[in-house]
Formats: sequence, C-alpha cells, structure tokens
Amino acid sequence: MRWRWVLTWLLCAALTVGLITVWKVRPKDIGDAASVVAAVIGLFGVLAVWAWRRNPRHGRSTSGQVAEAAQMLARQVRQQWQDEAVLRQLFDPAPLPVLWSDCPLPDVSDHRQLIGAPVTCRADAPQELAATFRSLPRRRLVVLGPAGSGKTTLAVLLTLALLGRRDPDEPVPVLLSLASFDPSRDSVPAWLRRQITADYAVLADIDTYGPSAIEDLLAEGRILPVLDALDERPEAGRAAVLRALNDTLDPHTPVVLTCRTANYTTVVADAGVLTGAAVIAPSPVLPDDALTLLRLAAPPGPRQTHWDALVEHMSQNPGGSAAQALASPLMVALARAVYADAPGDPAELADTGRFPTPAMVEHHLLDSLVPTLYARAHQQDPSGRRWSPQQAHRYLIHVAAGMRRQDTYDLSWWQLHRWVPTLAHTWSRPAAWTALLITLTLLGYAAHGAIPGLPPRERGVMVWYLQGMTAALPCMCWFAAWAAVRPRLGTHRFSSAVLTALCGGAAFAVPGMTFNPVNVAPGWYVVGCEAVTGFAFLLVLYTTELPVPPSMPSRGSITLWRWHHRLPRAVAMFCGTTVLTAAALYVYALVVRPMPGASKVHSSQRAELPWAYGLTLGAAVGVVQILFYWLRGTTTAHDLTAPASAVRADRLVTLVCGGAGVLLVTLPYGILVALGNVTPQGQVADDVIRELAVMLLGVGPTGLVLALAACSWPHYTAARLSLAARGLLPWRLQAFLADAHRLGILRQVGPVYQFRHARLQQRLAAQTRIPGPRPATARSGSPSSEPTSS
Repeated sequence: MRWRWVLTWLLCAALTVGLITVWKVRPKDIGDAASVVAAVIGLFGVLAVWAWRRNPRHGRSTSGQVAEAAQMLARQVRQQWQDEAVLRQLFDPAPLPVLWSDCPLPDVSDHRQLIGAPVTCRADAPQELAATFRSLPRRRLVVLGPAGSGKTTLAVLLTLALLGRRDPDEPVPVLLSLASFDPSRDSVPAWLRRQITADYAVLADIDTYGPSAIEDLLAEGRILPVLDALDERPEAGRAAVLRALNDTLDPHTPVVLTCRTANYTTVVADAGVLTGAAVIAPSPVLPDDALTLLRLAAPPGPRQTHWDALVEHMSQNPGGSAAQALASPLMVALARAVYADAPGDPAELADTGRFPTPAMVEHHLLDSLVPTLYARAHQQDPSGRRWSPQQAHRYLIHVAAGMRRQDTYDLSWWQLHRWVPTLAHTWSRPAAWTALLITLTLLGYAAHGAIPGLPPRERGVMVWYLQGMTAALPCMCWFAAWAAVRPRLGTHRFSSAVLTALCGGAAFAVPGMTFNPVNVAPGWYVVGCEAVTGFAFLLVLYTTELPVPPSMPSRGSITLWRWHHRLPRAVAMFCGTTVLTAAALYVYALVVRPMPGASKVHSSQRAELPWAYGLTLGAAVGVVQILFYWLRGTTTAHDLTAPASAVRADRLVTLVCGGAGVLLVTLPYGILVALGNVTPQGQVADDVIRELAVMLLGVGPTGLVLALAACSWPHYTAARLSLAARGLLPWRLQAFLADAHRLGILRQVGPVYQFRHARLQQRLAAQTRIPGPRPATARSGSPSSEPTSS
C-alpha cells in the first residue's frame, strides 16, 4: 500500500505546482484554476468513496457464493474430463482392469497408523475407486508406477468417480499438471489459485461468486488437488515440490499425487514422504485381460480372427516380446488404436524375427499410431480432410521437436513466440515492433496525403515524431520486460504503467532536444508536447497493460449475461471519467499558451475551450473504460476453457485493445491541436476535427502497436505465420491441433495441449530437429528425460 501513499503525495504536489504556475504566469486566472481543481478533487473523492464501496473486489465472498462456486467448479471439472475420457476411449468398451495395491517398496509411504489399512482397488471399478479413496484416514494418495503404467488414466478415473456421487460438502477433485509449478516462484496455494482461475475462468466472475471464491475454496479445504506427473518437473526441483506440499498444505488436506516410481524414490530420499499419504503401485496387465479388451474393441466378424494368431503366440510364449510389451496399459491402448480400430493385422506382432525385443514392439506401435489414425480418418471422410497422413505426421514431428527444445510437455499457444528467435529475445522483439510502428506511421502519413480536404502536414514533424518513437518504443518494451519479472513492480499495475510511461517519455524527449518541429516554437512547447506524449503512453499502458507478452492469455466476452449487476458501476465509471477528463482539459488550457505561429491569438491570451469539446473527449475515454470493464469482467457459465476458445477470447481483447490504443494515444494530442487552433476571439477553430483525423493517421499507429505488444494473440499469430511459412507448422494451426485432439493423438488440459503419451512426443521429436531458441532454464520438465506415465 506504500506506493498508493506515494502516488497521492505526488498528485498533491503536482496540483500545487500547477496552481503556483498559473498564479505566476496568469494571476487573474488563479481563481478559475483553483475552482476547477477543487471541483475535480471533490468529484474524484465522492466517486472514489462510492466506487470503493461498490467495488466487489473489496471484501470477501459470502458463504452462499462459495457454495455456488463449488457446485459450478464440480460441473465444469466433470464435463471437461468426461469429454476427455470419451476421446481417450477410457470407457469403450471398458477401462483396462489394472489392479492397484500398496507399493511394496520400503520407506516411500508414511506410518501405517497414519495411512490406515492396506489399499487395493481396480481401475475398471469406479465405485470401488471412490470408496477406497474415501476410506483413507486423511484422503491422501500417491500413485506410482513405471512409464506407461496408467497413472494419469487412474487419476482421470478417480476424479470422475469422486464427482459421480459427490456429497455437496465434499471437496471438488481438480486434476492439474505439475509441469507448470515452480516452488521457487509460487507457493502451493498461489499456484493452485492461478491454475484454477486459468482453467475455469467462470470462477473469476466476481459479480456472481464474489472476489475471494477460489481463495475461500482452497482455505476451507473444498478443493481436492489431483496433481499429475511430478516427474515432469526438472529433476533438481522435484524434491522442492514435495517439500512445498508438506510445508504449505495442512497435513489433513486431501491430495492425490502421481509420479514414476524411480523418480519418487529419489525424491523421498531427499525430501521425505508425503505426510499421511498411502502409496499404491500397479500390477502388470495380465495377457488374458489385455487380449480380452482388444478383442472386445474390435467389431464382430472376420476381424476377430486377426487376433487368433497373436493369442496363440502369447499363450505359447508368455515371456515373449509381444507379451512383455502388452503388459503395459500404454501399449495396450496403442495396440487398440493401431489394430482394433483399423484394418491392420495384429498377428504381425508375433513375428519374433521382426520384433525380437519388447522395445521393438513399442517402437512399432508408437511409429504406427499417427499414420494409422490419419489414414483411417482420411478414408472415412476423404473430401473433408485438410491434411494428408504424411503432412500431419510431418507437422506433429515439428510440434514435438519444438516442445522438446522448450523443455516442456505443454503446448501453450501463447508461448509459441518462444519458438521464433526474433520474438523470443527481449532485445529483438522491440526491434520488430518498432519496425512495424515505422511502417504503419509512414503508411498513415501517405494516406493523409492521399485524402483530399485534410490540412497539410510538415515533413519535419513526421521525422521528429518517428525519431522520438523509434527511441521510446524499444525503451518501453525493454523496461516492461524487466519490470514484468520483478514481483514488486509486476503486481502493481498502475505503478508499473507510470514508470514505463516515464521511461518512454524520457526516451521520446531526446530527439526533441535537438530538433524543433516547427522551427519557431519555444522550448516550453516542445516540452509540453513531450509531456503530452508521456501522458498518452500512460493512458494506453494502464488500459491495455505493459508491452510484453503476458504470462497467461486474456479472457472475456461481450455479453449481456448478468448485465444488471454491471450497469450501475459502468454508468458511474462513464460519468466520472467524462467529467474528470473534461475538467483536466480545462485546467490544461488555463496553463498552456497557444503555439506561436499557429494562431493569430496573442501568446498571453487564454484558450477558452468550450466545455462541450472537453466532455466529448471525456466521453470517448469513458466509453473505452466501460468497454474494458465489461469485456474483461464477463465470463459465462458456459465458457469451458479450451485452447481454441482461449485464442478467440484473447483475439477479441486484442482487437478492442488495438482500437482503444489508437483512440487513447490520439486524444492527448487532440488537446494540443485544439489549443493550437484558437480563433482571435478565443474559440476553437472549425478545422479541429480534420486535425484530429490527421492525428489518427499519424499518431494512432503508436497506440495500436503498444496495445498489440501487450496481448498474446499478436505474438502467437506472428510466430504461427512465421513457422507456417517455413513449412514447420500448418497455416490453420488451431484447427490442426483440434483435429489431432479429436483423433486421440493430443490430449487437452485446460487451455493447453499435450501429447496423449509423453513417449509419443519423445519418439516423434527424435525424428527431426527444429531450429529455435533454447530456454535458459527448464520450464516444465525435460522431455529428453525418461518418459512419463500415460
């Protein structure tokens, strides 16, 4: 809160200096200026108190809102994972009957007195799964197993089983990937709050669920974290994750954790066991169970005979390569996709000459999955397929290789710019935005010259402005990138916007010190222009945020859902912004003199701006603020977070930000235009509207570029088009990924995609190398390490 007090004293000092300046320059106007300032301060104080009382962000959610949030979260989690279970064919025809029981390894679980009786359950019995978990004294469970043993599948089945017959007072199981958790940057509750907000954005609707619904759900133990794949964290950070869970969470807080056995034993030796948690591990899949499931998945008829040779081979060679490979649930799932759902012949797996080892069988199934699925889909709908099996396979190879180079298992579309060197580095990205700004500004001036009726513009003004912006934009981008990783600055939106605007204004002032845009303007006018430029930067930065790729995409929609809760605050915001902007313009007109040479008015004559002009400018600013309030604060109960919907939402926010940036950066220059076009009678000249149109063409691109640089969609689009032009990704990337998801090659976890199996990602990535920057540190675990579970 200290920065708010500092800002308050700075504002008071600025008002004092402004009044002293008016008193020194124009003593006769000191009364008018004091009256206007007093009115502004009074109005601002009344609106601030009213807004503070009306702002739903100040306070806590009610118990009814928290209960409603829990019900909504349960519905959304159930819908999300039911859809994923259908795509993964977990219930078609039935889950693989894997037996899970107490892990026989010593020193990986807590004392028997704390974890209760031995645990035994089957993956194909949902009610047994739920009952077994509820019988645990502390409802804490660790699921271990080798790669491909079905740990993630068990986590999905357990989540759905607990939601199937959930009591309203029971915690809501929420399945989350640990790949994005970094205990050196976040506490467990902070990370859980951020992930739940990102995956289930509807809970961020403060008008419905209050300002603290997610925090209260976590604090009251009404969320059961199902944390998948501890092994996807970098090896050096896994022990820190387990220590954070033990140190941060209450020992009686329910939690489920999955990890590979070898990795967990290493972590336990360093950080100790998960307090109060039972530990289970799977038994190998019985050959009869695997073959029974595979034969049930194939349609009746002649295709059933394709399995006879494999059945006979496995019965005669229970220790053979095929039998050992199909002891893994992952390989059973792959065999089903390659043979049971396709016209291939599974008898080829019995060829010991071709497949002498289990690894050879696994590699064959992994290599056959993508071509088989796309070939089958192409046969079913040859006219509607956009990508051939060969094209799809090549694109997926590049996707897997790019994810490997970024050391992640998550395909986050808003991080795709990291794959392109020009957009990935802090030093090169501002150069790209500056080049775009120069291009758009030159096009704007060219368009101005081609439109009849617009007043002529001096070439020197354009050169001066481009020089200033060429210095200001990179400085703001560099400072924003530096401030975004500083917790004390990154969490304070207004203070970071002020500092970034000051940085840009100072850089913009450097060319103005050596160049006079009109050759006759006094130095104070140039300084005034630079001050107005800094103020314009502040308006854009505060509204659209800093010009740096955000850590998460923006959410929001334009809808009338619960409009009656938002309308009173929107109207008050509009009225207050309009009046305050008009009053600020009037005070500015009292202090700033008209530019010599631009008017016949003597330099000592005051610019009498009509209030209608100021109210018009204020109304424009007020509309922008209302639009952003309505856009970013609206998420309906039907909005399930998915990559495609996240792209659309961020694109909508980007378009609104772009229009707002153009308007907000032009309005302060409109003040100078108005003051520089004063008639001898002290009235605004008639050509001010045409001057504003000129400003939109010449100055507007600056606001547009600043707004675009603050959103995810422009960075993603630039990276997508760059990679597609090089043939590494398809032009319609989201459609391609959604198609791969429907075919079962990718899985969806909130707004990100993952390969259905980490071993599939590793196998594809090994087939090529994709150029691109390597991150300085691992973000989500290294795919080059031993594969994770399926």
